Amino acid sequence: MGRSTFKVASLMAAVGLVVGLAAPVQAQETKIVLGMSGWTGFAPLTLADKAGIFKKNGLDVELKMIPQKDRHLALASKAIQCAATTVETHVAWNANGVPIVQIFQMDKSYGADGLAVRNDIKGFADLKGKTIGVDAPGTAPYFGLAWMLSKNGMSLKDVKVTTLAPQAAAQAFVAGQNDAAMTYEPYLSTVRDNAAAGKILATTLDYPMVMDTVGCDPTWLKANPKAAQALTDSYFAALEMIKAEPAKSNELMGSAVKQTGEQFAKSSAYLRWQDKAANQKFFAGELTAFMKDATTILLEAGIIRKAPENLAVTFDASFIK
Repeated sequence: MGRSTFKVASLMAAVGLVVGLAAPVQAQETKIVLGMSGWTGFAPLTLADKAGIFKKNGLDVELKMIPQKDRHLALASKAIQCAATTVETHVAWNANGVPIVQIFQMDKSYGADGLAVRNDIKGFADLKGKTIGVDAPGTAPYFGLAWMLSKNGMSLKDVKVTTLAPQAAAQAFVAGQNDAAMTYEPYLSTVRDNAAAGKILATTLDYPMVMDTVGCDPTWLKANPKAAQALTDSYFAALEMIKAEPAKSNELMGSAVKQTGEQFAKSSAYLRWQDKAANQKFFAGELTAFMKDATTILLEAGIIRKAPENLAVTFDASFIK
């Protein structure tokens, strides 16, 4: 390379450097850590992550797998900004001093949560004194069991509970342990596929009380409304992708819970994801009515000591308009 060529090259490099420095700095993606579990209904969040929908909407989302019984602790310590969980759990957290504001609904269970029992148990009355594997107080399975028993004139005091996470509860039941198990998809299908082990006594088709929302810390929400809107929009975009590319979407969502696309499609058939129109309808009245009903059961089960002072502060419908 000649001296003059070298000078030109150096000059061009210098100009490039100056232009580079003068270029506007790209807006950084807003970081959100969201606490969740492997529950089938939360899978559109996994899809939004794996398919780059969050990124496209200017978000850097970390989906953190945290057991439901511990998610409020992560929220209280600011380790997470948002969480996906059941509606009554949001009520319980608010009642127990961990404020969270629901911003959109994800799913409603249509048979995806259920109570598996041994084949000789004919009805709820036969469960008196029996041992049921169920997750800890403050979780959806525990509340679901309390709800079902309450609707049948019973309470948790009428049964013996052994604390097992949803997957472990299903596995223990199929292995011959305990008289019953309260669990959800994809683990409930372990029981569906093992008729010899037992049967499913009741699901959310009989008792529609499992519905999930995403909520965020109120202080964070106030400071980051655009990020919260982008999070909501990303969820709805993931639902559109499921409609447009079901096979690819099921593969991506299934991979997070070690399922094939086909297996995932089967377990997700037991729930309904809620689009924007369904969200608007839900937030318009159904949400508050359910929270009032849930509060009664939460008090009965001893999960909360007093009802939340104001249910209106536990949700914000402005992100689903």
